[in-house]
Amino acid sequence: MSPTRVLPTCILAAAAFAAQADVKIPTLFTEHMVLQQGKPLQFWGWADKDESVTVELNGIKSTVTPGSSGRWQATLPARKAGGPYKLEFRARNTIAYTDVMVGEVWICSGQSNMEWPLGSSFQAQKDIAASANPMIRLFTVPKLKAESPVSDVKGSWQVAGPETVPGFSAVGYYFGRDLQKARGVAIGLIHTSWGGSPAEVWMREEVLTSNPRYKAEIMDTYAPQRERFEQALAAWTKESAAAKAEGKPFTKGRPNAGWRPAELYNGMIAPLIPYGIAGAIWYQGESNAGRAEQYRSLYTDMIRNWRADFGQGDFTFLGVQLAPFDGSRRRSLNEITATPVESNWAELREAQSLSTTALPNVGLAVITDVGHKDDIHPTVKEPVGARLALAARKIAYKEAITASGPVYKAMTSAGGKIELTFDNVGKGLEFQGGRGMGFAICGEDRKWVWADAELAGLIGKTKVVVSSPQVPNPVAVRYGWSDFPFVNLWNKNGLPASPFRTDDFPMITAPKK
Repeated sequence: MSPTRVLPTCILAAAAFAAQADVKIPTLFTEHMVLQQGKPLQFWGWADKDESVTVELNGIKSTVTPGSSGRWQATLPARKAGGPYKLEFRARNTIAYTDVMVGEVWICSGQSNMEWPLGSSFQAQKDIAASANPMIRLFTVPKLKAESPVSDVKGSWQVAGPETVPGFSAVGYYFGRDLQKARGVAIGLIHTSWGGSPAEVWMREEVLTSNPRYKAEIMDTYAPQRERFEQALAAWTKESAAAKAEGKPFTKGRPNAGWRPAELYNGMIAPLIPYGIAGAIWYQGESNAGRAEQYRSLYTDMIRNWRADFGQGDFTFLGVQLAPFDGSRRRSLNEITATPVESNWAELREAQSLSTTALPNVGLAVITDVGHKDDIHPTVKEPVGARLALAARKIAYKEAITASGPVYKAMTSAGGKIELTFDNVGKGLEFQGGRGMGFAICGEDRKWVWADAELAGLIGKTKVVVSSPQVPNPVAVRYGWSDFPFVNLWNKNGLPASPFRTDDFPMITAPKK
């Protein structure tokens, strides 16, 4: 993994003009690149003022002149998938590539579960051995925290194969592999993620400061956080120097500066704009679980932010719902299942689910079956990528397939029971492994108990009826409402149901008044 860097924009800007008279292009444009089909092809770079720059792709060309800043941008007509093509950038010098594909380009972003490499994933050896495919191309954005947006990244496109895929995002690779098989065109994957990162570091600073809530709860808290870090760092430096002077060992860890809002957007998203893309896949949320209520708007505003800045319309955005995890509490399975409890992870999953109806072309991969109780990084990544690929085929490419498990739709209450209806039932509902699990029910007193659940429906099993003798007059049902849920509702297409609640009781992650 590339070393962490923190750079102001001026350093990269200076580097861009280090070679006067020669055309310079971003490293997104290298041999083996994939360009997005069906959209005007955008190319950009730097050259001397008034220098004539020609971009030519397979005989089609455009000539432009940089402005006073030295930056130029050229547009070529949209193309259908194909290649390999020859691409040239010509000014006083010529930069040429001969293995350029046109196909589908996807950004793969988030925190550690997106960053998790294929080589460390569950039983990935056979997949690595079979990974050679010239129709899948990979680009990894180096880790970079930046105080303001930068204009370039150091990287290169690589062709998928046993030498290149082990260090690449496992979720990204499995997504791209399945999508390439389904679509039959070149797939370009741009991986840009950082473990532990909260959503606000992937957003433009102006978006955060212009929202009164984000300004108060995120931006205004950074300054005192930074001040505390500077004080702690000064004390640490003094102690370290004193120990060294006295010849004593010093094992105290260096203070952590924490996250600065917008710094990964600046260093790892901004330099990708306006590269043509089909969409993005996103696996993040663990670092925002304690602020799940805020994430309801923060997540959708981040999607709006990216869409506005890339300028390519409401491109498809596919999230991964948080996997089951209870490691922070180290509870036994008996403790977990003893009684229903509130859960900030359940509230975060709900916030992720709400995005699919709040915005167009947003999907969600549900992975309630691949979590690990004591490990926030479940190593089973193949189903995650596979379900994202299904969602892409349905949302981005309009294939008539069932791409999601059951999603709660509505409830009716009668005779001491609550009947639930669902969207995305596919071939019908089923409880995998026996009776229904993970359902809780409550009455007006809001005291939750585990419930009995039965499948129902006049034509096939399309409904779930929930009840408990302890709750004669039920008002609400929850399913999978736990950090580490035990659930087994699926559709017969092989996809798990998303956790949900029918109530709107106050959230434990809502700000305290």
